[in-house]
Amino acid sequence: MAQVHFRLETQLSPGSVMGALTDFGPRRSQIWPNIDDQHFKVHSEGPGWAEVTEGSSVAGGVWEREKYTWNAATGSVAVETIDSNTWGPGSRWDYKLTPTAKGGTQVDVTVARHGKGWKGRLIELGLMVVGAGMLRAQMEEALARSGA
Repeated sequence: MAQVHFRLETQLSPGSVMGALTDFGPRRSQIWPNIDDQHFKVHSEGPGWAEVTEGSSVAGGVWEREKYTWNAATGSVAVETIDSNTWGPGSRWDYKLTPTAKGGTQVDVTVARHGKGWKGRLIELGLMVVGAGMLRAQMEEALARSGA
């Protein structure tokens, strides 16, 4: 299992970061560099949760159906993998948003990945080597693109 943790700070408010993480509108694939239109679908959503499929054409296509749950009051977002062609049970993302003294946000991210099949295991190995830096860079890019 690959477990990756990283932290970043942004000038965006916790509400703006929460908005970028939980906006499942048509701009999502334009904001998040690891999601493309072909692999993005909202199955259902309600207050504080959404079930979506996200992924990209990288490595011949990587996708996962996920259940997002969030709580703005606690600054937490949890993303659990329901099904995937690459990630097995127990795979997830956890975000903790903490306001900074300057009005921005400290974002703590923990990612757990259980590779499924040869492709998942290879990507899992890559995550163990370069995961934190790559995932941090993708999130920084997404927050910059969000326009929040």
